[in-house]
Amino acid sequence: MASHSALGTIGIWTAALRSTDPARHAEVREAAAELDALGYGAIWLGGSPAPDEAGFLLDATSRIGVATGILSIWDHEATYVAERFAAIDAVHDGRFVLGLGVSHSKLVDRYARPYSAMQDYLTALDSAPTPVPASRRVLAALGPKMLKLARDRAAGAHPYLVTPEFTASAREILGDEAVLAPELKVVLDTDLDRARATARHYLSFYLALPNYTNNLLRLGFEEKDFANGGSDHLISSVFALGDEEAIRRRVDTFLAAGADHLAVQVVTADPRGAIPRAEWRALAPALPLHGN
Repeated sequence: MASHSALGTIGIWTAALRSTDPARHAEVREAAAELDALGYGAIWLGGSPAPDEAGFLLDATSRIGVATGILSIWDHEATYVAERFAAIDAVHDGRFVLGLGVSHSKLVDRYARPYSAMQDYLTALDSAPTPVPASRRVLAALGPKMLKLARDRAAGAHPYLVTPEFTASAREILGDEAVLAPELKVVLDTDLDRARATARHYLSFYLALPNYTNNLLRLGFEEKDFANGGSDHLISSVFALGDEEAIRRRVDTFLAAGADHLAVQVVTADPRGAIPRAEWRALAPALPLHGN
């Protein structure tokens, strides 16, 4: 499943389709089914979901791939994940992709030696009674070592909060065969001042996490770019802002830089975290859902 042809060219990254609240189950099912009908290639379920949350979306859809984006290795034991992956995948035609990541030291009390911890976790998945095949898992890789691990022990990488320049360098490390599926945040708003304000409000959370800021520093940004929710330069580098045509142009830069698949995250000013179905509908005709 974790291949360019299987994932399609464009997916949707969202934490809004998590199924932890039973009162929202019907709404989540309906929204997932619409993404399937619109032609998106994959749903990347954010917010460190459990395997069964991905299973919920697979039950609600018939064609689209569903990936955890990402499942934190600190939250779920590898043997449990392998067991649930096998059970869910067996009834969903290989549409389940296991996205794995090490999360962040500020969010995990027992965070330690993340690279070694990921190596050990992958070994545990390989050693489970029903292993999770390397071809069915991707890693949330940013640094060179983790990118090489994604190349050697997974189908590829799903980097978050990156630029086209990072995408090009990641492609060089991954080589031609591994899947490269970065995430891109978009604000569909033609008022660019308002769009930047929306972006800054959302980005401020991530700029407090060293894994992301250290990667941005490696890309040439400076500490001053992280102040007040991000400089204009940073915002324009990690977001796509504007109308559908502007979003498409930014998407094309990531694909030209070497991305096989792009996980588009719609960011809105809605403080309630409503499911952005209107934006997903508006973007679908403008994006290369089928590689065009």
